[in-house]
Formats: sequence, structure tokens, C-alpha cells
Amino acid sequence: MAELGRLHVITDRLPIAAAALDAGAPVIQVRAKDATDAEVHDLTCRVLELAAPHGATVVVDDRLDVALAAGAHGVHVGEHDLPVGAARRVAADPAFVVGGTARDPLTARAHQIAGATYLGVGPCYATSSKVGLPEPGGAERVRAVAAAVSIPVIAIAGVTAARIPELLEAGAHGVAVIGAIRDADDPRAATRELLAALEAVQP
Repeated sequence: MAELGRLHVITDRLPIAAAALDAGAPVIQVRAKDATDAEVHDLTCRVLELAAPHGATVVVDDRLDVALAAGAHGVHVGEHDLPVGAARRVAADPAFVVGGTARDPLTARAHQIAGATYLGVGPCYATSSKVGLPEPGGAERVRAVAAAVSIPVIAIAGVTAARIPELLEAGAHGVAVIGAIRDADDPRAATRELLAALEAVQP
């Protein structure tokens, strides 16, 4: 399996995915919480078509069945979704990406043992992109989780280009973003800025 990309762009909008891919985003996570399975399947198939020429990875949030049916490269499961181990067993293919949400070292280690490819760690900072989250843990949450595992840690929530250095210093392999690109006047430029910030600090 190829090395996991360091910038994960989370979106439910095809134009955002297209702009991010054009700018060089290596990973797109399709997250459409309120959409039907059919709608998520259609969106995933369209994103896969856009991603193919760029060699980018496409992951589907929550819905393993949709990810497999669409031919996506992986799935990300949250704390209330299918367990990481179950997702790994169902996917069968060892190259299939399985991401898991972890907010503490104990959960992180359990996910690694269960076969997670990477861990999404957050919320790092305050965000309006998702409600019901615990208090932000900043770079220290990333540091605690990264020290407990040997798989890539992806920092999420409230991430900006300016915050990337401290997250990488804390042990993050990369970052996942929603608003930083979705809300930008120029999503392509915003993607390039995030990629430049990641490239400036080598893992």
C-alpha cells in the first residue's frame, strides 16, 4: 500500500473535491452525513473518477458498504460506527484503508491492534463543522496519541496552515480539513497553502 497522504480533504461537495484534487490534495474523504446511501454512492463514484488521474486516495466516512460498493480505497469509522476490527474483516483486502477516530492513547492502541491504517485525532481546535464534540485538545492530544502508536496520526478540527507546524511537531503525520478549504474564497489556493505548510515540515 502506498504511503498515506498528509492532507485529507473532507467534503460532500463535488466542486470542492475537484478543486482540492487539481491543487494536489492526496486524499479526499467523502462525508455526507444526511445523504442517502444512493446519494453517497453516486458522489463517491464521481469523486473516484476525478481522483483517478491524480492518483489520489478516496475514503468514505462511516459507510463501509458504500465504500466497497463504489470501489473506494477505504473507509473512516468514528467512535459510534462499525468497529475498526469489524471493518477490517469485512473489507478483507489488506490494502484497503481503514481509518479510526481516537482521542486517547488507549483507544489508539486498540485501533492499531485491530488493523487501523491511520488514526484521526481531534478535535484539536474549536470548529463549527461538527457539533457534539468534546473540548478541543490541541497539539497535546495529538502528542499523547502519536506517542502510543506506530501508525499515522491525522490531526483534525480547526486546522489551518498556521497551526500545521505545531501539530506536526507533536507527532502528526498530516491533517484533515473541512472549513479551511470549503469556506475559502479560492479552494485551490487554500489547498496549495496547506500542502506547502505540510511540505515545509518533513515527517
